[in-house]
Parts: sequence; C-alpha cells; structure tokens
Amino acid sequence: MNHLVNKLLRRHINAWQLAGFVLANLCGMAIVLTAVQFFSDLKPLLTGNDSFMRPGHIVITKRVSTVGTFTGASAAFTDKDIEELEEQPFVQQLGRYTPSLYSVFATIGGGALPMRFSTEMFFEAVDDKFLDVDLKDWTYDPDKPDVPIILPRTYLNLYNFGFASSQGLPTVSEDLVGAISINLRLTGTATQTAHPRMPQVLLKTGHVVGFSRRLNTILVPQTFMDDMNSQLAPGVEPQPARLILHVANPADERIAEYLEKKGYDTEAADTDASRAASLMKMITTVVLAVGLIISILAFYVLLLSIFLLLQKHTEKIDNLLLIGYTPGSVARPFHLLTIVLNVVVLIGAIVAIILIRAWYLPLFGELYARFEPTAFLPTLLIGLAILMLVSIINYVAITSKVKAIWHIHE
Repeated sequence: MNHLVNKLLRRHINAWQLAGFVLANLCGMAIVLTAVQFFSDLKPLLTGNDSFMRPGHIVITKRVSTVGTFTGASAAFTDKDIEELEEQPFVQQLGRYTPSLYSVFATIGGGALPMRFSTEMFFEAVDDKFLDVDLKDWTYDPDKPDVPIILPRTYLNLYNFGFASSQGLPTVSEDLVGAISINLRLTGTATQTAHPRMPQVLLKTGHVVGFSRRLNTILVPQTFMDDMNSQLAPGVEPQPARLILHVANPADERIAEYLEKKGYDTEAADTDASRAASLMKMITTVVLAVGLIISILAFYVLLLSIFLLLQKHTEKIDNLLLIGYTPGSVARPFHLLTIVLNVVVLIGAIVAIILIRAWYLPLFGELYARFEPTAFLPTLLIGLAILMLVSIINYVAITSKVKAIWHIHE
C-alpha cells in the first residue's frame, strides 16, 4: 500500500528543481563546514604558544637618544612607568623582561658541530604566557645543571645564510642545534666565601629547546633567572629595559599616540603579525557568514519546492485522506525525500572538505614546521547537527501542510 502511495505522489516531482536545491545546498553546506574546519586547523597558528601569528603582543623599549647616551640616562622602565602603562585602556596584560645581573660566557662546539665557538652573551626572562614556542621542555630543576634556552630564529638564519655561507661552513638545522650542549660560565658580582677577592662563578650546561619568531632575545626560564640573580648578584633589583604588552587591537590609534608621547619604540613585526591574524579571522568569519546565507536560501528553496509539490498533489492527498490514510502515512514519502536529499548534500560537503583540506594542509605545513591538523570529528558533528535541524524543520513544515489539508474536511 505504501508503495502505491509513493508511486502516486512521485509523478509530479520536478527532478531539475530538486537537483537545483541539492547543488545550492551543497555549495552552502560545503562553505560552512569548510570554514569551520579551516578555522579549526588555523587556530594553532593564531593562538598557540608557538604560533607565528599570535595576535596582540607588542614589545616596547625606551627610545635611545644621543643626549641620553652622553648623560648616562637609564634605558630601564621604572615602577612608575610600568604602573602608568598598566592603567592604559588598551593594555590587557603586561610582562617584564628580567635581565641577567651576571655575565655569561658560552662555549659551543665539538661533537656534531665542525667548529668550536666561544662568546660572551646575555640572558633575559619573561613570563611563560608571552612565549611563542612549545613549552614542553621549558622547565628548570635547581638540582640539575641543565638549563633550557630559547634563541631568536633570526640568529639561526644569520648563521646559516650569512656567516656559514661566507665562511664555507655547513648550515645547521633546528633539531641539530637542539641536540648540542652549551657550556655556560656564569660570573656574578658576589664573591666567593673561601676567596673574598674572587667573584663567584657557576658552571651550567644549556640546550636550545626552541626558536622564537617574535622575541628577539636569548631567553631562560624565569625561575632560573631569579635563582641566578639572587645567588650571583644578591641585593640588586633587576630593572627591565623592555616590556611586552598584550593589547586587544594592535591597530588602535591610542597605542601609537601614547608610545610617541612617552618616547617609546616598538618592534614593527609584532603589530604586523597581529594585523595579519586579525585579517585572517575576519576573512574566515565573512566566508562562514556567506556559507550560512547560501545554506539558508537553499533550505528555503527546498521548503518552497516541497510546498509546491504538496500543492500539486492537494487533490490526491485529499483523496488518500478521505479513503482512510492517516496524515502521517501520506506525509512519509515527502519526509523520506527531504532526508535523502539532505544526506546526499552532507556526503557531498564532506567529500568537498576532504579535497580542500588535501590542498591547504601542505601549505600550512610549509608555513609552520610543527603544524598538526586538528581532528575532523567536530566538523562532522556540526554537519550532522545541521542535517538534523533541517530535517526536523522540514518534518514539521510538511506535517503541518498535510494536516491543514486534512482539517478542511473535518
């Protein structure tokens, strides 16, 4: 009996009309789900600790002038300067660069490196939440001599593409540098107990755990810095010469006006990366909105097509209801039709996402060496949720229409 009902109701179905709905809804669903998956895959590049586009971070310093050089003016920020900055409406978080109050002499070489290098250097420390590298190995144990170090990526580039090429030396990778031990000799202003005239010296072993794209300094953990400063330069309070600010909008005109008024300089790369991140988010949001609009319009086209189909079959539906068929049995073929079409759309959208991801994921890998794509399951669940929502709305609309026809003869 149901087969006869289905055959009767399918006679006036416009295949081209339904095909147009499937195509339109497929485009809308594919755009929506692709935008969701694209933003999910892009999120580590925008917000992760080791993201090169993490927005809202600006490093500032006091402007160095010729007069200040000759007068010996301090380039460090005072507590008053920091308090005034924290009160500014555009500043959400403020971090201090803690300088080392001791000299550092590093020796690198032997083993995997073809040459041995020795140099004087410096350390700084900053709160972990401002770092842009993976913090998995960023721990310091006072009972062990090993010290994790973060270097600026520009240092490695200068060696590989400047010094190494001019001296005929081999280039080195990040993994190779991370595997090399660095012998550190830390000399402070405190004197040894046994030899009061000799400065206290501590020997440590360091290793590079990451390369920062944003922070142009040699970083060690804050706990290590505080421990060494207290041991090697007791009684001296470190004064930060650089600050890092987290702001909501790096393009805020008030930031530039305030920095210019106070005579502060900023690193342009920070604001450029922040603007790029904001632009990427805006583009993704626009694409998602366009996809939603297309999906809503396509859904409306489907509903309109079903209503036209019901209108064409009003007489037949009326006859079926009069001879004893229930509204549910009469509406069932239309329910099945909409569900099948929505499932076809979802499957087509999933296939489209897989093909699009196969194109852009390798590009992300080239931009970001440690990039790992996110799981596809959340996007699939969103697609199923949309399918269920649309199917429920279709079910209610079709059932209401059939019942309206039935109630005419009650």
